[in-house]
Amino acid sequence: MAIHKLDLGEFDEVDYFLIAIHTSLEDYRLAYFINQKLPINLAKSKEEVQINIKEGETNFTRFYHFDSENTISWNLIQNKNEVLQQKAANSDDLFSNVAMEISTKVFLLPEFKKADYFLKIENTDDTINVSEIKTLLNSIDNVSTVYAVDTNQIKSKNNLIF
Repeated sequence: MAIHKLDLGEFDEVDYFLIAIHTSLEDYRLAYFINQKLPINLAKSKEEVQINIKEGETNFTRFYHFDSENTISWNLIQNKNEVLQQKAANSDDLFSNVAMEISTKVFLLPEFKKADYFLKIENTDDTINVSEIKTLLNSIDNVSTVYAVDTNQIKSKNNLIF
């Protein structure tokens, strides 16, 4: 009988580039400007990225494009969102019947709280010039900073699996 061994290190390989984007633009406007600058056609995906935390669950918007010619997936993902919680007041006064709504800020990648969006480029075989993409993204009005994220520094990599 043959023995098969699996090396779990093979599953930890990173086959994507991650670019952080700092901007005040709304997600649909940023996707529009990226489509103008890059030869891709990002469209809003019905499958949002869902994150569960102790305060509740939240969904991050996602824009997606699959380049079938080069078999490359492009994802524009929101990094910041909010979770709303309903809390009842515990006091016996005039406002005791009022339910309070508490908002908690949630991040897709908490290590990069200042980044507004991430551009995830998957299945690249070194055919993508990341520095050229960063230059093109930096040329968009209202984009303040664009930089490549070192994927080894990401502690919450499971949030990028979708």
